[in-house]
Amino acid sequence: MSVETVGGRYRFARVLGYGGMATVHLARDEELGRMVAVKCLSETLSGDEVFRERFTREARMAAQLSHPNIVGVFDVGEEGGVPYLVMEYVDSETLADLMARKGPIDPDRAVDLVLQVCAGLEHAHAAGLVHRDIKPQNLLVRPDDTVKIADFGIARPLDATQLTLAGTILGTAAYLAPEQALGERVGSAADIYSLGAVTYELLSGQPPYTFDSLADLTVKQREGPPPPIPGVSAELEAIVRSCLASDPGSRPPSAAALAHELAQASPGPTTAVLAASETTAATQVMAPSGRIVRVSRRMQIAAAGVLGVAALAGGLAFGLTRGENTPASPPPQPERIGVIPRGETPAESARILADWLRARAS
Repeated sequence: MSVETVGGRYRFARVLGYGGMATVHLARDEELGRMVAVKCLSETLSGDEVFRERFTREARMAAQLSHPNIVGVFDVGEEGGVPYLVMEYVDSETLADLMARKGPIDPDRAVDLVLQVCAGLEHAHAAGLVHRDIKPQNLLVRPDDTVKIADFGIARPLDATQLTLAGTILGTAAYLAPEQALGERVGSAADIYSLGAVTYELLSGQPPYTFDSLADLTVKQREGPPPPIPGVSAELEAIVRSCLASDPGSRPPSAAALAHELAQASPGPTTAVLAASETTAATQVMAPSGRIVRVSRRMQIAAAGVLGVAALAGGLAFGLTRGENTPASPPPQPERIGVIPRGETPAESARILADWLRARAS
């Protein structure tokens, strides 16, 4: 796009990246005084109604999602016949960049990162959307380790019938679920597979399968599991392998269920917010500093256990005292809880709170 401003308010600063369908610009929102990312459909595709419809669909679906682990959509429009999408600008590197610098990621940190992707996917799936292109290049990692899922460009409603568009398989082959690679009907289980492939690469430093063609990949996926992951617990590896099952029904049933399994198998305290479900629903706690800290169901259960044991002990002591025909003494006062210190980042605050709960549950 040759113009310098679109929508009368978004002034281009520089190009952030090019894709097969669109170019993404860093721009300044002159009305709100903030930096945004503006995704413009390629001019060569703007005249194609199929691609225009797809681009518009992306904007409408992405605008439905509001979650801290999903890149937000602010606006959509058209300039000179070219559709554009205005998104949250995330000043970060991709997970692919992180792995290129670091190689395999420590299991503790890897689980924290994946839990955040689970949270974002659970939100999208609950809204009836499947991403269908989860890969390291579409996962943004901020300096504070917050993960943002980007590019719902090939997302479709969960009841959509096929993945193909104009005969082309969409997504990056190394992370495609078997049913996705074959162009079959896909649902949220395809995203679970893709996230399993990303997790495998986070832990091992390489994708689960090496292949020469899409046909070769589908054969290897159905022949058996990928090589073992060195330096990872058997429990954690089993969870990753379950995500990579060729049968969608054999994978974790939801992103929330996967988050719960990963949290249980985590080699250390997890700091990411688990996706909301019956087993991982989160609540909000107002810390003394005024910061809202989200506490997972697992932490709630631990805290409830501490309070329940204390209440039971107090009740037993009260009953025994009365059984001895001695005057009833007032029940013991609950222990006063001092101020729980907060960390310099949300992740550190969550870790401090988790450690506090574990210390009182032991």
